[in-house]
Amino acid sequence: MAPPLILASTSRYRRELLQRLRLPFEVLSPEVDETPLPGEAPAALALRLSLAKARAVAQRRPEAVVIGSDQVADLDGEPIGKPHTHERAVQQLSRLSGRAVVFQTGVAVVAPAFEQVLLAPVRVRFRALSAAEIEHYLRTEQPYDCAGSAKCETLGIALLEAIDSDDPTALVGLPLIRTSGLLRAAGIDPLAPR
Repeated sequence: MAPPLILASTSRYRRELLQRLRLPFEVLSPEVDETPLPGEAPAALALRLSLAKARAVAQRRPEAVVIGSDQVADLDGEPIGKPHTHERAVQQLSRLSGRAVVFQTGVAVVAPAFEQVLLAPVRVRFRALSAAEIEHYLRTEQPYDCAGSAKCETLGIALLEAIDSDDPTALVGLPLIRTSGLLRAAGIDPLAPR
């Protein structure tokens, strides 16, 4: 019998993405402090938090295969996290306007006798955005729980000029190509007949 699969996340976006693999899974909150360490690079932060989330839930459920993930927007080496407020979202999008940003998305799988973490960077180029466009987008989408205030799976796609990625779901918050590979390595094959 396969071990239980757990997503260590409170993100509805990650939950919806993992459902695409058609595997039964549970969701548990990892309860991890997401504060960046002094001088921590965005990629390192995404990797550290992904692994910390998976480990935190694996400590409570050591028999399970646990997925942890985190995303940090990387603006020239500066981490840009979730805005949480309208005012901070306006500031973020004003700074990202006309710029290239790398969304660093980490994913970790922790299981009995297995632990691995990978990074799935996605390079995004934002259009030059007017204050009116930013305001309309924020009032419509309210993406205050999204890194860099960018919710690309809905109206946020109109903020962008280009996306460059080898794992396209990474931009939404869970890189499913890398996640599938990690799950296979941990003993859960999404394509195995059940």
